Amino acid sequence: MVTRVPTLVASVLPADYSELGQEVRRLEKAGVDRIQWDVMDGRFVPNLTFGPDVIAANREHVSMGFEAHLMVEDPEPMLPRWIGAGCEIVIVHAEATRHLHRTLCAIRELGARAGVALNPSTPLESVTNVLSLVDLLLVMTVNPGFGGQRYLAEMENKIARARRDLDSRELDIELEVDGGISATTIGAAARAGADVFCAGSALFTGAGTIEERVAVLRHAATTGIESR
Repeated sequence: MVTRVPTLVASVLPADYSELGQEVRRLEKAGVDRIQWDVMDGRFVPNLTFGPDVIAANREHVSMGFEAHLMVEDPEPMLPRWIGAGCEIVIVHAEATRHLHRTLCAIRELGARAGVALNPSTPLESVTNVLSLVDLLLVMTVNPGFGGQRYLAEMENKIARARRDLDSRELDIELEVDGGISATTIGAAARAGADVFCAGSALFTGAGTIEERVAVLRHAATTGIESR
């Protein structure tokens, strides 16, 4: 079993888009570990968000890592653009590509780390045969497409099964959760087995400063991991 300290990822979906450069700098200063860009195409999910030029324009503002969460159909043709924009990790959905093995290979060949995401209804078995090509497994704890949704606690069984599978196969893969992550839900996700936590609304809104909200989330995640 690989023991990790929690990694806190900020989704900029709730950010002020007119001040994105300032927003990502504020997140880095507050102690976030990396930024997630929620890329939506209006087809795989019913929303439109960031293109690669927007991501590239923000790359120079911070030194922390970027990950692109591609909620798009047929992601392969655009992979060079997301990586060229500065995303060290590119996450594709198992449901969104016909040839997942080939897509994950393409990400690695382009020099990025490869991630695969699973919608709530998608079984873990759908990615069993490609885990050797994966650096990050993302278990969605909401249905993708919009921020601010309710955390699906029933996904904790799926997180726990993923943790057992990764550990039994001795795979050094980050296990991320995304959707409804807050001070009241992050601990349960950590106890179930997650070690990377993507939060949006919980970072941008709530009591205290953003630095204080980051500290609360990190403490709850650390406590959850230590209590496994």
